[in-house]
Amino acid sequence: MGTGHAHPLYLPGASPLHRARPQCKIAASLLFVLAVVATPREALWAYGLYALLLVGIARVGRVPLAFLARRLVIEVPFLLFAVLLPVVGQGERIEVLGLPLAREGLWAAWNILAKGTLGVAASVIVAATTPVPELLRGLERLRLPRAFTTVAGFMVRYADVIADELRRMRVARLSRGYDPRWIWQARAVAATAGALFIRSYERGERVYLAMVSRGYAGSMPVLEDLAASRRQWLTALAVPAGAALVAAAAWGLR
Repeated sequence: MGTGHAHPLYLPGASPLHRARPQCKIAASLLFVLAVVATPREALWAYGLYALLLVGIARVGRVPLAFLARRLVIEVPFLLFAVLLPVVGQGERIEVLGLPLAREGLWAAWNILAKGTLGVAASVIVAATTPVPELLRGLERLRLPRAFTTVAGFMVRYADVIADELRRMRVARLSRGYDPRWIWQARAVAATAGALFIRSYERGERVYLAMVSRGYAGSMPVLEDLAASRRQWLTALAVPAGAALVAAAAWGLR
């Protein structure tokens, strides 16, 4: 994909993880998450090993742990739901800091916390070491429909353009002395949304016609061959293979 858009999760670098093929990283992270999900929730030691594995991978990719921790904030809404499970859960209850909490709810909360955090961390590491164009090319290599990757590429590229357009419309509205802040003033916001939709639609038409006039035939030109060698695949799949062994050992020791 010939777009140079850099998403806020990406950290430029030249680490071995940055140089790895995107399809290998995507497949490895997906298989790693599947191994984590398949691990019994009672195997606390297994989740500790998974966390250490991700920390090691982050070090290889030169992704600062502070950066990784900040990006994990995205899962906070789900963790808030998990916190309620011990309170509203049914069954046997135990005292924790003077509060009667459901034992099954505590296990369910831990299950969501551990698996969700590990999955999000793996995704953040992949995003931090892979530019958007390479992510889309990697998905194409994994046989994701090209129509999907093309639409996703344009969406990422023009998200900032639409945001700037919305910002200019807000400034124009404020310069005319109108700043809606209450529900009964929502008409101005609705009018802004409608105008933004029309402008975005017309911009999309103009961009598409300009691309067709320059020879666009449904796919962006490939600027770099991202084919992965057998060695690259084996190196990438060593991570989920190790996670699968940990999951199997957790079930065997259960």
